[in-house]
Amino acid sequence: MSEKVVTLDVRQDLSNGREPFSKVMGVVAKLQPDEKLRMIAPFEPTPLFAVLGNQGFSHESKQIPSGDWEILFTRHGGETTVFVPPVCPPCSAAKTEPVQIVDVDARGLEPPQPMVKILEAISNLPEGAELRANTERRPMHLYAQLEERGFVGETKEQEDGSFITQIRHR
Repeated sequence: MSEKVVTLDVRQDLSNGREPFSKVMGVVAKLQPDEKLRMIAPFEPTPLFAVLGNQGFSHESKQIPSGDWEILFTRHGGETTVFVPPVCPPCSAAKTEPVQIVDVDARGLEPPQPMVKILEAISNLPEGAELRANTERRPMHLYAQLEERGFVGETKEQEDGSFITQIRHR
């Protein structure tokens, strides 16, 4: 039996300033149990490893001669899972005013540096405080990382096209 591989190249999306997370998750949702995903990206998408790992995928990544990265995602046991994005409107109903607000400006950084900067900042976030991160893109890869660390985040697009993500302890 031959190996079935679906290839997704996200380099153009990223160079045009588009976040490819929903595109990746759409392709993953359509994968047949015997199919693998081969993704090509300009950087190693380490946040995606945890997201897809939680859905039963392992990965092998390697840098290719162009300097880009090729990642092969393989499903364990042929199980099909459906991605359900984190939903936080119930969180906002239970919000109390933060005792401290920490602002992080992660604009002007190439992925995955905005997420790295935000995760570093929340590692020192006091209980009851809120982190407000300003980014140029909606931080789709960040939500799973926040959840794993006991945080919730809610992102709103600003009039200038940037995004503010409010992050709190769960």
